[in-house]
Amino acid sequence: MQRAPSPRPGTAPLSACTALVLVLVLTLSHPEGARVLRVTVGTGGPGGVYQVYGDGLAQVTAASPNTEISTRVTGASVENLELVARGEVDAAFTLADVAALSVAGRPPFDGPLPVAAVARLYDNHTHVVVHRDSPYEEVSDLEGTAVSVGAPGSGTEMMAERLLGLAGIGEGSDGPGVDRRRLAIEESAEALASGEVEAFVWSGGLPTRAVAELAEETPVRLLDLSQHVPELVEGYGEYFSELPVPAHTYPGVPAVRTIGVPSMLVVSAHMPGEDARDLTRTLFESRADLSAVHPVALHLDPRSAIATRPVPLHPGAADHYRSVKYAHDPWAVPPSPEGRRARRCRAGPRGRARGSRPASPAG
Repeated sequence: MQRAPSPRPGTAPLSACTALVLVLVLTLSHPEGARVLRVTVGTGGPGGVYQVYGDGLAQVTAASPNTEISTRVTGASVENLELVARGEVDAAFTLADVAALSVAGRPPFDGPLPVAAVARLYDNHTHVVVHRDSPYEEVSDLEGTAVSVGAPGSGTEMMAERLLGLAGIGEGSDGPGVDRRRLAIEESAEALASGEVEAFVWSGGLPTRAVAELAEETPVRLLDLSQHVPELVEGYGEYFSELPVPAHTYPGVPAVRTIGVPSMLVVSAHMPGEDARDLTRTLFESRADLSAVHPVALHLDPRSAIATRPVPLHPGAADHYRSVKYAHDPWAVPPSPEGRRARRCRAGPRGRARGSRPASPAG
């Protein structure tokens, strides 16, 4: 039987050295016991700010060995809250008024959802986009036309239905109403450009890429919606404000007044406290890099981030805000039994993990 060739002198020590170096590299990049934050974030449709924000957060944290963030394209607010509650995503973006309905268990939700807030992020601006030379000046003028009301399961769709109802052309109105098209933001922009619809509704941060790209190719303008703010506040709560869309936000589009609604990042109320605390910390540590991805990240501030009621802050997020002197105990949700068990397991035999101290019950 032929004998296997002997290794050349120096080969075995070299292999051992190589293996040792690899072990050291792996140990230093993922030290034993180091926590790795793994989070999937539900965003929104392509061309919207939620999608840009979520992908940006994944991008700017990609180099961190202890943070793994991925994103999932969704219909946005309503769908995102349901996905978080079912555990299909770990975190998600949503409009504040929609999140308030979810914790109260009011339609379109079948019951209260176990969600909690990490941060209030920035204000969304409601857009009703029409051709520049169209005759439409108010939402009621759109009666009898084709209008995209946003993607199914989005906060945009909810806002559109409210606006149509306030204008007297919603479902159940005496007149013809509007021909609804349920399109995501990129599809809405394409439909307006092609003449498939006369207008589309969108709720997003400024600027929204899909609207900016549309305005570069097609002369458009926005309807002034300021008259509807008091009606929305009276009918649906204090989540709405009158905000400007400054001139030149979009190419050739004049300034208007519109409806503002805060956006939030939410997680499951059952998320372990350490994870929620680390996600909050990562969000704020990434602010400067995120602002290069989209300027709405500049609005992230701990003083406004804690203003999430009636959606409770997750106790892990509250731990982070306490560490930077912005405690928010009255609106923190008590840790769930699942969360307490998870934190005890992660803390190991030495004791309770940091961030596991229960916050005060919600008021």
